[in-house]
Amino acid sequence: MSVIVAGCIVAVVALAGAGVTATEMPNSQQYAATPPTENVSEEAYEEPAPGPDDQYFEAAHPDGDWVSYVNPRDKYRSPYLGDGSGKICVTLVNEEGEFVEGQSIPDTTVEVPTGDSLEWHTYADPFTVEYPLTENYERPLDADQFGTSPDLAQGDGYMDSHCMEIHGMPEDGTIEYGEASLSGEHADDVEVVGYIQQANEGWDTDIDPIEDAESYEEAGGGWTYYPDGSHGQVVVVLQLDGADGGSDTNGSSDANDGSENSSDDSSGENGSDDAAAETIPGLGILTALAALIAVSLLRLRR
Repeated sequence: MSVIVAGCIVAVVALAGAGVTATEMPNSQQYAATPPTENVSEEAYEEPAPGPDDQYFEAAHPDGDWVSYVNPRDKYRSPYLGDGSGKICVTLVNEEGEFVEGQSIPDTTVEVPTGDSLEWHTYADPFTVEYPLTENYERPLDADQFGTSPDLAQGDGYMDSHCMEIHGMPEDGTIEYGEASLSGEHADDVEVVGYIQQANEGWDTDIDPIEDAESYEEAGGGWTYYPDGSHGQVVVVLQLDGADGGSDTNGSSDANDGSENSSDDSSGENGSDDAAAETIPGLGILTALAALIAVSLLRLRR
């Protein structure tokens, strides 16, 4: 009979040990099949590009080479000196590279110096962009500078950049721009990733705003027009870097709250005992069960 009792106790201990093993397994092993949720400072903002029947659709090339949308920052030089045209744009993406409007960085200002080359332009010297775009501009996004679609001449069908446009420059004129600077309470939450410049040609949207951005020196800081090459554009690429596993805009993480509470509960004098009890679920029940079995068997023996 004592052998039976011992066997029951061993079985109970084995079950308790299994509970300890499962509970003490690192989270990375328990939930390896479930990838962690990526947190961003701001959710993506999607604004479909205007279609042909939209009031903000301006024109399209007959051969399908380009599409133009209405831009209130589109200015013509007066007097009109030539066919030189182009854009200076700013685009903002979140930590995942998705285009955003800047709701997470209110009252942040970006300035791109343009100097004497564009002193005639209403929105130049410097070109200034204030966030959030949707609260400061009637046309917050006016260009589809990135992505491709088989149904569109340019872009992927979603607006992604805030631009000023240039027309009427002489064919031998030069456009210059300086390095972008940021100011405001949230300026430290934004990184200037780099610049994408395409001079003397139509804008190729089959590019990645992060991977294809270059330093200011590599981009060139400007371009000079020449006959049959009277176009040029540059996009300043900015990226949010304020997310640290959660953000005020997305709310705090319940998982983080739980881990903090666990550390607080185990920090007292009895913390180690409490922690041990928590890591062996059902141990008290199993122990009691073993005792009842032992008592019952002893009574039968008598």
